[in-house]
Amino acid sequence: MEYLLELAASPTAWIALATLVVMEIVLGIDNLIFISILTNKLPVAHRAKARRIGISMALVLRLGLLSTVAWIVQLTEPVIEVFGQAFSWKDMILIAGGLFLLWKATKEIHHSVDPVSQAEQLEEGVSSRVSLGFAAAIGQILMLDIVFSIDSIITAVGMTEHLPIMIIAVIAAVLVMLLAAEPLAKFINDNPTVVMLALGFLIMIGMTLIAEGFGAHVPKGYVYAAMAFSAAIEGLNMLSRRARQKRAAVEA
Repeated sequence: MEYLLELAASPTAWIALATLVVMEIVLGIDNLIFISILTNKLPVAHRAKARRIGISMALVLRLGLLSTVAWIVQLTEPVIEVFGQAFSWKDMILIAGGLFLLWKATKEIHHSVDPVSQAEQLEEGVSSRVSLGFAAAIGQILMLDIVFSIDSIITAVGMTEHLPIMIIAVIAAVLVMLLAAEPLAKFINDNPTVVMLALGFLIMIGMTLIAEGFGAHVPKGYVYAAMAFSAAIEGLNMLSRRARQKRAAVEA
């Protein structure tokens, strides 16, 4: 209790907490985009439940990893060397997660633009947006939750040594994810062009994870600045389309 009171009275601890909360929320965007895209492939009745389960698993994984901080730190130690390049468990997990994101995003893009695939589904009486089983969706969300959780916790460990600060930051970030999940998923579902943009984000995030795994540090600021710029351009395109639709309605 005395330790917690000392932290509460420390301005440095509050600054560290605020900084870490922002960092964890930003890192959670990747996780949330993937969950939103994946759950939108489910039947409407199952989407909210799948999102809640996915985000809850993210919280459980992050808190579980925080309870094994000593083991998490060891994940950054090299375990194998290939052609002179040393790899730690963290590196291999990031590379595997990046490859999975590339595969998943490419597959979804192909599914979205391939008229043959969509025609086959329509012939079978299946909506092109509903093409994933609940268990399969949860399994894929869990796989990426593990990757994003490890990256998130290693970032937290690198920013502060105080476990209570890490726990509060993680819980705050996941609560923000929980609140933003429904509006984000609905927005993506209602705007098909945003789906393609989000899939492009996943490809960029996947390449970033692979680069990080091979030891090439990519500043997160550049990645999120590119995502913000692309989102701003898409926002202008959406406003332009709505203006044209209104003009067409008035002329009609």
